[in-house]
Amino acid sequence: MSQHFLLTAAARTISLKQVLRMDEDEAWTMFRTIRWPESDGAPVCPHCDCPTCWACPRPSGAPRFRCKACRRDFSPTSGTLFAFHKLEIRDYLAAVVIFCDEVKGKAALALSRDLGVQYKTAFVLAHKIREAMAAEFRNRQLGGAGRHVEIDGCYVGGYVRPENRKEDRKDRRLAENRSGRRQVVVVIRERALSGTSLGGTVPAVFDSEDAALGFIKARVDRATTVHADESPAWNALHARFDTRRINHSVEYANAEACTNQAEACFARLRRGEMGHHHRISGVYLIRYAQEASWKEDHRRDSNGLQVRLVIVLVTRTRPSVDFCGYWQRSRLIRRAPAS
Repeated sequence: MSQHFLLTAAARTISLKQVLRMDEDEAWTMFRTIRWPESDGAPVCPHCDCPTCWACPRPSGAPRFRCKACRRDFSPTSGTLFAFHKLEIRDYLAAVVIFCDEVKGKAALALSRDLGVQYKTAFVLAHKIREAMAAEFRNRQLGGAGRHVEIDGCYVGGYVRPENRKEDRKDRRLAENRSGRRQVVVVIRERALSGTSLGGTVPAVFDSEDAALGFIKARVDRATTVHADESPAWNALHARFDTRRINHSVEYANAEACTNQAEACFARLRRGEMGHHHRISGVYLIRYAQEASWKEDHRRDSNGLQVRLVIVLVTRTRPSVDFCGYWQRSRLIRRAPAS
């Protein structure tokens, strides 16, 4: 019996020990090489793409460069998700390694202990890494002639605790007895063809499965064969796609239809929710779903390749609108006088 990929040496090509043993110059060299691979790490101005730049380091010794063409100063993290950073770059690289090694997710509290930083710092850093992962799903189109796509939904949140006494308990299946915070994560997952790389995934969050139909039609090619379960929300898919259904009350898969690959994304999300996060706020649910989907798509990649892919996505993503100054903005909102 062959050994599972995750148990082989090929799955672990980088370790946290390697990163933590780097000095700051080595960490900057690694980051620059990943950001500017065409010039082998030589700086290129992010403002005008001029390759002629010279070093003018900060008084602290942190790297900084000046562009000959536009005369503007920049650092290796300028214009990226790690812009305006306050920690050493080695800490950011270590955070990415930790995040990729935790295949079911990484709690911000645990990350803060690993890095020796405040919970607030770890919370924002973790969400910036998730934002980088989410950039891979932007404008992704799935399916086509001869391709198979699986669609399924997973309801998350809105748990209502039952009353202590049996006579006081209500039927929590009824809409009037729910909290109103329940949301559904809808996953579209394309199967890989034989001999090719893994198929791609696109997650999204809606109030109900019925609300996802427009999203599915926009992301899936019309010539695709679609697999779904017997939820009535997917009945409308028959009008647009060759749709095959599986009744989960009878069986989970047969020769005609199966949604097990979409379910695998939900399994990873559930393990992260129960074992690491314990509770996921509704406004951030899409970010956790994107993290789980990204890790599921890259589960056959070595951890070194995963780390490199995440850093590439970090360098190609602009500073975060949501998390740049997140806690300072929250404090200002709390202090604002009532109108």
